[in-house]
Amino acid sequence: MKAIGYTTPLPLLDPAALIDLDLPMPDLRPRDLLVKVQAVSVNPVDIKLRGNVAPPDGTPRVLGFDAVGIVEAVGPGARLFKPGDAVFYAGSIDRPGSNAEFQAVDERIVGRKPASLSNAEAAALPLTAITAWELLFDRLRVPYGQKSGGDALLIVGGAGGVGSILTQLARRLTGLTVIATASRPESIAWCFAQGAHHVIDHRLPLTEELARISLPQVRYAASLTATDQHLPQLIEALAPQGALALIDDPKTLDILPMKRKSLSVHWELMFTRPLYGTEDMIRQHELLTEVADLVDAGLLRTTLSQDLGPLSVARLKQAHGIVESGRSIGKTVLSGF
Repeated sequence: MKAIGYTTPLPLLDPAALIDLDLPMPDLRPRDLLVKVQAVSVNPVDIKLRGNVAPPDGTPRVLGFDAVGIVEAVGPGARLFKPGDAVFYAGSIDRPGSNAEFQAVDERIVGRKPASLSNAEAAALPLTAITAWELLFDRLRVPYGQKSGGDALLIVGGAGGVGSILTQLARRLTGLTVIATASRPESIAWCFAQGAHHVIDHRLPLTEELARISLPQVRYAASLTATDQHLPQLIEALAPQGALALIDDPKTLDILPMKRKSLSVHWELMFTRPLYGTEDMIRQHELLTEVADLVDAGLLRTTLSQDLGPLSVARLKQAHGIVESGRSIGKTVLSGF
């Protein structure tokens, strides 16, 4: 099968940063699906791995952690899907990715594709939807579906992939006041379009910006980028007994200043369940299925910002460059092969 991957971590402009590959068809584990990939999107994890992590023994590694496709075959223990089903998923970081014609993926982390979305529109959602859902409901433990309360959620990095769907989930499924951060006119407009009640500028002190909108403290904060830069302001902005969740990789995280306010801190990595084969791994199947239901009911929408067309080395490099710039809005997708 055709695939795109890398053998050595290289800067994106290097001709060998991403290369065409000809690989054998994947073997199926008992609960695997064999999926014919129809659309993929690019996430920051692709950039981090491609630029920093060498595959073992120089063997090619295929990236890609979002996909939409059609089930071609199922493993002997699979029971959730059948050949011909349209599915979407984010895969697992310890298995070959979706930048290939075919991919093997455990059915317990796969959901049905939203019927109301195109392949490209659906491919924008899985990884960020799982991340945002787990962050909001599993880590911060915000009550699902409870519309009262009056608490607020601050989302640092509201225009990115996770921030876009987190804003929608919080606005549609909770009673939180949603405050997103953005700095450019286009990213500010995007945050409002996702459902943010307020948008503040993360280039300015967060506490000053919160005071400007008469919400000086928040109960919850989701730090999706530049946590090390914003941490002192986040601690100041959080109300006593508040909670901070983060997904990025600060070099250090000094939480001692959180003690006085009895703040809690939570990491979210959507790959944890498949990496460790947790007993509740099937929750990702369930939440993706619920996301599909919410999309088809008109309560959530795609976060696709651009579709670059069929997957190729040149277009995949273009998508990596967009994400690597740190200025991307929503999700960049490639559809077809």
